[in-house]
Amino acid sequence: MNKVTRIFLQALPILVMIGLIPFVGNDYILTTLYIGIIFVAFLITREKHDLTIFIFGFIMMMISEYLFISTGVETFIRNSLFGIMPLWLPFLWGYGFVAIARGVAILKQ
Repeated sequence: MNKVTRIFLQALPILVMIGLIPFVGNDYILTTLYIGIIFVAFLITREKHDLTIFIFGFIMMMISEYLFISTGVETFIRNSLFGIMPLWLPFLWGYGFVAIARGVAILKQ
């Protein structure tokens, strides 16, 4: 398999998660779906530091989004987490970090 295809396959769960946003209006259901997608993605492929990268991305982006939103520059209509952002957003960011790390590893090969 070539590098472009492998990177696309790593990004596929993110594309699916983003694609679900307009169709699932309930943040709790969407978060549950995200957790399921991430769980399945980790079952299919699990690299050594995936969980650490996921947790780092989850926490850092939640803090970053909180700080960014507190400036008033960005707002969310869906604000089920801390009353300012969607509950599912840190899960999307967390897995995004994993996909980026995997993509970089593919490019280095």
